[in-house]
Amino acid sequence: MTVDAARTAALDALLHVDVEEGYSNLVLDKTLRAYGLRGRDASLASALFYGVFERRIPLDWVLRKFSKTPLEKLSPAVLGILRIALYQILYMDKIPASAAVNEAVNCAKENKKTAKASGFVNGVLRSVLRSGDPMSLLPGEEDPVLAASVRYSCPEWILRLWQNAYGAEITQGLLESLSQHPPVYVRVNTTRTSAQSLCALLEQSGVRAQAVPWLPDALMLEGTGAIAELPAYQQGLFHVQDLSSQLVCGLLGAKPGERIIDVCAAPGGKSFTIAQRMENRGELLSFDLYKKKAGLIRQGAQRLGLTVIRAGVRDAANPEKPLEPADRVLCDAPCSGLGIVRRKPEIRYKPEKSIRGLPEIQRGILDRTAELVRPGGVLLYSTCTLHPAENAETAAYFLERHPEFEPLPLKLPEGVARAIAEPENQLTLFPHIHKTDGFFAALFRRRA
Repeated sequence: MTVDAARTAALDALLHVDVEEGYSNLVLDKTLRAYGLRGRDASLASALFYGVFERRIPLDWVLRKFSKTPLEKLSPAVLGILRIALYQILYMDKIPASAAVNEAVNCAKENKKTAKASGFVNGVLRSVLRSGDPMSLLPGEEDPVLAASVRYSCPEWILRLWQNAYGAEITQGLLESLSQHPPVYVRVNTTRTSAQSLCALLEQSGVRAQAVPWLPDALMLEGTGAIAELPAYQQGLFHVQDLSSQLVCGLLGAKPGERIIDVCAAPGGKSFTIAQRMENRGELLSFDLYKKKAGLIRQGAQRLGLTVIRAGVRDAANPEKPLEPADRVLCDAPCSGLGIVRRKPEIRYKPEKSIRGLPEIQRGILDRTAELVRPGGVLLYSTCTLHPAENAETAAYFLERHPEFEPLPLKLPEGVARAIAEPENQLTLFPHIHKTDGFFAALFRRRA
């Protein structure tokens, strides 16, 4: 394969996410397979794909200075070609700027939909090169919020949200974490092996595994390659899961023999960890709104040998049938995802208005989920976002609306400390502080 294929693959993947709104990680994996890219070509395609998403705002800022046509009037393909080329010019030292321009022009010529724009692409990019230092065109500190927004490619509304909620210091840390790629963490399937044995087996496959001191049975992996091709994965000895999710599962406090319900379970990672903590004994109902996603939970449980899990289709907001109350219930609600931007950089570009209705949805789900908790039982609410309206405010709403519940203090692992002032039954995790995804959890107990 040539680098042309790598750039073309990156463009196709970018367009798929932008136009069809697919998840970046899934789209990229599928595209790399479709193009048959491996090694350097796969690495280049991945770097361009994620790089453009992570730097979209500064890229567009510079392009606006040189494009006589407003970016909004360009076709998605032409704009994608320009962004890929400019990313190489501004952020990839090992690729000559002239080569980036030439490949962009060739890419435009090869596509019938963009062929007529090849001259335009060439003109814009040549103008960028003649400018000398395009980065000097980024906004200055006379408007600090705008400057930070462009520098870190973070929309101003998110920046202001975080500043108001968490303060300047934490916001700065969050901004700096946006373009950092998080490590790969996995959870040991303790029903089949131990952390020590899994580490030894992974090392035989050339994978470096390191235990996480404050979270038992969590490993950080390096040099994995295609994880699904590892013998240990195929044998069901682990599943991929960030530390935040593993920690939340621990906070639920699941015990062997209990009846537990996971109301928004897909793709199933938390259910798998909970089942392992139950020693695969008891009953764990794992639901999702969509049949296909419930099927993914079943497939994962089968690979891991977790027979305690029963996956099914259920609408958490409007369930058709009542269920027998459970000892513990997990409500990992659909959310804006502002805590996992490092993994899915496209999330940050969602319009603010697109997430305004989420708190109402989350509260509706919590209202119905409360019915599933037996007297004396536990309810854990969690999200992978950093947004007070979806987190602390929703937790407060729940307690106000449900006097039959009380806050239950969290038992945090040694080494995990709160970064902000919050009630003892709540925990907010920050990527740059806790080395996890951004996450929120709140624990409640139904009065006996």
